[in-house]
Amino acid sequence: MSRRCIIITGGEYSPIPRPEAGDFVIACDRGYEYCLRDSIRPDLVIADFDSYGGQIAPGIPVLQLPTEKDDTDTMAALRYASDEGYEEVHLYCALGGRLDHTLANVQALAWCAERGIFAAIESPDTRLFSLRNAMLHLPRREGFSLSVFSLTDHSRVSIRGAKYELENARITNAFPLGVSNEWTEDEALVAAHEGTLLIVESRL
Repeated sequence: MSRRCIIITGGEYSPIPRPEAGDFVIACDRGYEYCLRDSIRPDLVIADFDSYGGQIAPGIPVLQLPTEKDDTDTMAALRYASDEGYEEVHLYCALGGRLDHTLANVQALAWCAERGIFAAIESPDTRLFSLRNAMLHLPRREGFSLSVFSLTDHSRVSIRGAKYELENARITNAFPLGVSNEWTEDEALVAAHEGTLLIVESRL
């Protein structure tokens, strides 16, 4: 069974890469419309259908959610991925649109990190990762900045291979010390020694 889950959410549309063989694809509400646009057939639709009111193609399982609930549709999809044992999750169309949902998606990355799931939000101009008790080697991306934030009250972080390096430094979620760094090597290393980090690659 593949350990990679692709979740298409209902934020601002951006082109969705073709899933790889073995990927499990979940469409969340309006995310199903985006799947239709990019000719992607999801393996599951999870929705309360407040943002998509069309038909679902025959043969696609649907997990219908109540409109009044604690979880967003995206959070419900992440819980499903976690329960099914997926260790890697990539979210598309999860930025833009409503700011509250964008922030909820960022918080969901922290939820994944706490459970040992590698999670990333992907778009052509922005890529976000969560990181906890681990390190990432990030290949240099020309024309992009590299920023590191703490999602927990505080974190300890090391950054190497970048213009502004840190070694076991304490950062907090109340001051943007790690914003707008840049690569100086072919790859940068970011290590989370304590707390949960949000790593953001943004097109300049």
